[in-house]
Amino acid sequence: MVIGLGGDSRGDDAAGLEVVRRLRGSLPPSVAIAESAGDPAQLVEAWTGARLAVVIDAVSSGAAPGTVHRRTGVEGGPCWHGSSHSFGLADAADLGRALGRMPAKLVVIGIEGGDFTIGAPITPPVLAAIDALVRELEERFRQELR
Repeated sequence: MVIGLGGDSRGDDAAGLEVVRRLRGSLPPSVAIAESAGDPAQLVEAWTGARLAVVIDAVSSGAAPGTVHRRTGVEGGPCWHGSSHSFGLADAADLGRALGRMPAKLVVIGIEGGDFTIGAPITPPVLAAIDALVRELEERFRQELR
């Protein structure tokens, strides 16, 4: 399962959405793809029963735009607090644990944004990170499913 978080109207905030949109049709059919604005109940529903859930979101931690952060789970780490959906993701993990509906493994990938202005396009460094991450995830899921 791959879930992209974000909002289309705020520049680099759309990074997670753009990753999953580019992955559609290129991953094996057994890999589900979802988009979310960060609603905790929607996230729990999406990842329930997954062996692996990869959640991708834009973050703002002070690192250079386009930096990719990776973490297993959602606990700790300053980059997750910079996400516009960090509370939704953390709440979803809390809710999922309480309901016994967590994926076997949760990987959170944050793409460092640079411009979250309403109406702005995705910036070039974030587009480059999106391209690289799409290639990486395509290969990772192909290998995992072999």
